[in-house]
Amino acid sequence: MDTVSWILILLIFLARVLDVSLGTMRIIFVSKNLKKLAPIVGFFEVLIWIVVIGQVMQNLNSILHYVAYAAGFAAGNYVGIVIEERLAVGYVLTRIISKEHNKELIDHLRDDRCGVTVVDAHGKQGSVKILFTVIKRKKLYKVYETIEKYSPNAFVSVEEIKSVTDQGFLGIPLKKQSMVKNFRSLRKGK
Repeated sequence: MDTVSWILILLIFLARVLDVSLGTMRIIFVSKNLKKLAPIVGFFEVLIWIVVIGQVMQNLNSILHYVAYAAGFAAGNYVGIVIEERLAVGYVLTRIISKEHNKELIDHLRDDRCGVTVVDAHGKQGSVKILFTVIKRKKLYKVYETIEKYSPNAFVSVEEIKSVTDQGFLGIPLKKQSMVKNFRSLRKGK
């Protein structure tokens, strides 16, 4: 095999990594309701895929082209997940359940511009406090550090949030329609 063939195989691998990474990002953008960004990413994803599959089809007798294509797919999944973790798009609901006194934790979270709702509850081993906070996903690791510092034995769960309306606390621009109005219009098919 000559140098040009090896370069083509490498390009197939790298282009497939890029195309699958873009696909991973597109799926995440769709799930986060980023209507303007998802189609743009999808356009480039498919454009790259068409070019790459064309090269593979022109070299059907070469197993190395197949391997480069498949390896690029596998690596692209990994790279796409890493990119998504670094971008940390969207919001999460953090639920902190603790038996410990939480005043310092609550104060620190509020000082860090995290809204905190506190609920008294009763668990298997007695009284607990449940702290709810909705934060930008980019802040999640900072919140983990705060919890570890002030309530290291707390139980923490995190869930993705698709949509958030805000009255200015999180710095999210107010939406023109409420979530209820949006839901009603979806049900009516508007």
